[in-house]
Amino acid sequence: MPDQKVLRQIKESEAEADEIIEEAREEADKIRTEAREEAEQIRTEAREDAQSEAETRIEEAREEIEDRRQEIIEEGEQSRENFQEQVDENVDDVIEFVLDEFREEIHAQT
Repeated sequence: MPDQKVLRQIKESEAEADEIIEEAREEADKIRTEAREEAEQIRTEAREDAQSEAETRIEEAREEIEDRRQEIIEEGEQSRENFQEQVDENVDDVIEFVLDEFREEIHAQT
């Protein structure tokens, strides 16, 4: 029959092993919980970063659109001014032409 001392040592070793196993389980649970929290934090930060980047890109696009809109307006205004200048120049020519035609018609009738 085994010695009482040996049995007691075996039981103590088993109890110590059980305690080590329990501590390891608790540590593993703690590590899993921390890993989940860290992963959630990373996901949250990634979402925030993505949202911020999207807002920045949208604002840049709006600014580009506004700049282009202003360019188009300025080009349109310049075209209108050029057209108005041509009209103003042609009005004098048209008036002169009409007057010449009118004079010729008057001279032809006299």
